[in-house]
Amino acid sequence: MLDVISLDYSGFKTLLLAAILPPVPMLLLAAWGGWRLRRGRRLGGLMLALALAGIWLSATEAGGELLSRAVGQPEVLLPTQIDALRGGRDGAVLVLGGGVRRYAPEFDAGAPSRITADRLAYGVWVARRSGWPLAFSGGIGWTATELKQPEAEIVARVAAQDYGLPLRWAEASSRDTRENGAHTLPLLAKDGVKQVVLVTHEAHMRRALRAFEAEAAALGIRIVPAPIGLRYDAVSSFDDWCPSVEGFARVRYVVYETLAWWAGR
Repeated sequence: MLDVISLDYSGFKTLLLAAILPPVPMLLLAAWGGWRLRRGRRLGGLMLALALAGIWLSATEAGGELLSRAVGQPEVLLPTQIDALRGGRDGAVLVLGGGVRRYAPEFDAGAPSRITADRLAYGVWVARRSGWPLAFSGGIGWTATELKQPEAEIVARVAAQDYGLPLRWAEASSRDTRENGAHTLPLLAKDGVKQVVLVTHEAHMRRALRAFEAEAAALGIRIVPAPIGLRYDAVSSFDDWCPSVEGFARVRYVVYETLAWWAGR
């Protein structure tokens, strides 16, 4: 058994996240409430009801939107603001990695995960609209033990082949958000970059800004947040309150990023 389960940092982190991300905490609460209810103990029914409601909400777009608002959403970077950047010669658009698939059979190669693909698509759009060169930061994450090729190498190929926009900079040694900032900003500063449009998901932006602004201040670089994944309205429709794959993924992502923020990672 010990030969199969890795007990290093990556294995411990994977097990910990499995235990604390939705829906596991609510399932445990439901089991506890059911046990108390069966034994006739107080609050068992209430605990069970709260757990079932939590399970439902944790799979909805509305649940993800309310959580996102509660922890603080970044402001959207408007197209007019991007247009205002055109003409500047000291800027770069930096996309942060969010994972890759080691091997995608349909492409017979590695491919960006959905999170990374969304960030790259928006980063390419911003780069073309602003006229600024494109950069990417992402190596092999702490828990990506099966990955042999850094994220930046896979994304560099996709950016050049699929979008026709080769990366100017590809940072491939970082393992987390803090290292994204520590490894990438000096690389950009060396080439005279003074402004960086930072592309990542809205739930991740707060943590990314904390890591990047600490490094940017010493290098004289201005960080411009460019979050993606913001919803115009995700609480008014009946569908927003119904379980969905997208809703479940968003709730888990917001919870994950909030925990990472508290942990200082």
